[in-house]
Amino acid sequence: MVYQLKLDVIGQKNLEKLYALKNEKVLRIIDEFTRLCKPSKVTVITDSPEDLEYVRKKAIELGEEIPLKLEGATVHYDSYLDQARDKANTKTLIPKGEYRSPWINTIDRDEGLKEILSIMEGSMKGKECLVRFFCLGPKNSKFTICALQLTDSFYVGHSEDLLYRQGYEEFKKLNGSENFYYFIHSAGELIGNPPVTKNIDKRRIYIDLKENRVLTVNNQYAGNSLGLKKLALRLAINQSNNEDWLAEHMFIMGVHPPGKNRVSYFCGAYPSACGKTSTAMIPGQTIVGDDIAYLRLWDDGHAHAVNIECGIFGIIQDVNPRDDSVIYEALTTPKEMIFSNVLINEGKPYWLGMGVKTPAKGFNHSGEWHVGKKDDEGKEIPLAHPNARYTIRIVDLANADPHLNDPKGVPIKGIFYGGRDSDTMVPVLESFDWEHGIFLGASIESETTFATLGKMGMKKSNPMANLDFMVIPLSKYLTNHQKFGKALKHPPKVFATNYFLKDGNGNYLTGMLDKKVWLLWAESRAHGEHEAVRTPIGHIPRYDDLVHLFKTILNKAYSKEEYVQQFSLRTEKLLEKLDRIENLFKKEENTPEFFWKILKNQRTELKDLQENYKENIIPPFEFY
Repeated sequence: MVYQLKLDVIGQKNLEKLYALKNEKVLRIIDEFTRLCKPSKVTVITDSPEDLEYVRKKAIELGEEIPLKLEGATVHYDSYLDQARDKANTKTLIPKGEYRSPWINTIDRDEGLKEILSIMEGSMKGKECLVRFFCLGPKNSKFTICALQLTDSFYVGHSEDLLYRQGYEEFKKLNGSENFYYFIHSAGELIGNPPVTKNIDKRRIYIDLKENRVLTVNNQYAGNSLGLKKLALRLAINQSNNEDWLAEHMFIMGVHPPGKNRVSYFCGAYPSACGKTSTAMIPGQTIVGDDIAYLRLWDDGHAHAVNIECGIFGIIQDVNPRDDSVIYEALTTPKEMIFSNVLINEGKPYWLGMGVKTPAKGFNHSGEWHVGKKDDEGKEIPLAHPNARYTIRIVDLANADPHLNDPKGVPIKGIFYGGRDSDTMVPVLESFDWEHGIFLGASIESETTFATLGKMGMKKSNPMANLDFMVIPLSKYLTNHQKFGKALKHPPKVFATNYFLKDGNGNYLTGMLDKKVWLLWAESRAHGEHEAVRTPIGHIPRYDDLVHLFKTILNKAYSKEEYVQQFSLRTEKLLEKLDRIENLFKKEENTPEFFWKILKNQRTELKDLQENYKENIIPPFEFY
């Protein structure tokens, strides 16, 4: 079939780049959506340095990025109303008659396509459309998934060049296969200087599982526009749960125990504001990825994981030289990177919690800014947005792991699931087995803060820290985890952490640096080097082992009083949590039987404890 791609719009040189791929589906997609969106020019970007430099320079020329004094650094601004993921307008297209899980924001597929295609018509008029090719996961790997992106935002294209591996040559290796994801994005009509999306009320992000694609329009914020980020995660969750592998919202890190000649790789899933980045960046360890992991069964019997990205799109608030020295150094030394929605004063970026004196005026996401400036609703505008971001390559971090691009990934020895919980869970525990580990992950709760939902202390369930990106029923997701673990000869050990336990006066019971002790205790357990104490909710550390770890790792004394405060079982609170978990999963059809069995057994043991001890708080030494 011949596609009538307009020569005056795409040009002969770009056509030749497309024909070199020998992929009819690629041609079909470009033909369909350039006709729909009507760009005045189409440019095909290959993996060549010249093409990548064109994207970077054009982003600056169009004002989508502004150069800073720091060599290689630029700043991008999104609309004041486009500063975070749009959960309300991010919907999964589900055909009529198919089961719709209560956790997924859905719309009838025919209805949704009709709506968004109507909005996208002519959305690229007067603009240039970039055709981009990327690779999710390392190249030449069975993890690899190819991704095609069409966008009229050079900022989006430049961001993706920092965050993902180039994929034009990988598309050639498909040999005409239609097995790839594709993403169509338009920022829509632009206003202002710098240019930002005008029609935010028509912002839409629709996930089409049937076609392995995402259509997104009238936005610029990366979480809504960068198809390869959390939008691709949704497609991968659907694919993985039909192919017996895992696509997870997890970091991947190398744990390096002092005095031992080894590295153990761990994954970790944490909801926002629960310690994900601070765990992945613990001093002395290495980072493979901070956000998304694919896990597959490998021929050595282990689960191997890769980071589908090669960069970081990170929240910049509170990045400071004391708590985040590695990231702070990367952000303050010359290199190619993008800041977004921060304050700029005399060509320098400033953000909330950066640990230095900040200016009283400058330019930010609201335009010209000064201390005390208020928005149209009378709300005071901070110097930078709390969700302001930085985009850098992982190789530019001093703690980048050497296996970042290994086609085999890294063998996973352990998995962390962490929540924010002031009154229930202990700081660290180990699951009894893989299935109990799934239960721990499915039981994650994050206690709301002012930075999350605006109301303190509300407990929100977030299974595997992946609920926001779920496009399949939770029952299917948990069943696939069970099957995956059963297929492993050496399943990872599973741990739960909680850095936010408080005493009755609201004081934290663990210090900011203590998480390194919990991490290295877990690493030792993964190698069978410590005994542990069995409790109804999992295995907890022995006191003597923690005394040794605190002394050798932090040069800090650790008292029995601290141990009792931190690792006592709060049975009433734990039972209340089980009730919340039960009520949550009762809403889902076909929740697997193993899940209910674990919940029932744990509830029985906790009630027996209460009956035997006549207390709601049971000290850890009672389980020795």
